[in-house]
Amino acid sequence: MPEFKLPFKLYIDASGDGLGAALHQVQIINDKPVEGPICFISRQIKPTEARYGASQMQCLCLVWALEKLNYFLEGCVFEVITDCTAVKSLLNMKTANRNMLRWQIAIQEYRGNMNIVHKDGNVHKNADGLSRWPLPNDINNPAYVREEASPQIPIEGISVTDLNTTFFEEVRNSHTQDKNFSILCQLLNKDCKDYSLIHALDEVWKKSYDERRFHLLDDITYHRTKHTCVMTVVDRS
Repeated sequence: MPEFKLPFKLYIDASGDGLGAALHQVQIINDKPVEGPICFISRQIKPTEARYGASQMQCLCLVWALEKLNYFLEGCVFEVITDCTAVKSLLNMKTANRNMLRWQIAIQEYRGNMNIVHKDGNVHKNADGLSRWPLPNDINNPAYVREEASPQIPIEGISVTDLNTTFFEEVRNSHTQDKNFSILCQLLNKDCKDYSLIHALDEVWKKSYDERRFHLLDDITYHRTKHTCVMTVVDRS
């Protein structure tokens, strides 16, 4: 059984056949630290995922594993072990790739509790085996992800707005001139929680921070709800 006060270890791996993840924990047994398994999950990749490159597949594996193992990991300290350098840099990666950017935003809620480390593949053969011989991606698999059909949405108009770098610089500068934004940026840049800063936030800001709704990308804050993630700006009114 897991001890939620102790850190977890999450081993992840992806192959051309599937995704695999092994959740471990080091517990004290007979006065000795012993690492043992808590949970194993795997699934075959979907047809739409077969087009992904190796780095994208590994990043997808992390996002999928975090979603499926959220019961164990939410609010806990844990280490992710991967043999892919792209996964290690995903939290702070500057990318124009739509999927990578979406996954980057999705894992921001674990910032401060999650440490991603790169190790050679031979240290986590557990996840490697799971990805090479995965369970079918069907409803009998607890780690199942439904294949969603692409909706046929008619496009009746397109509006394009060109935002130059000056706009983003103004947003960043405005953050430094507002108490709550300034504190928030400091908190989101830290690898651990600073409770003195958290308590300095106004109550409505503190509530959203505690719910992990704020994320920081390129020194600009974003606020996430169930279906949206929008840039936050200082109210000058």
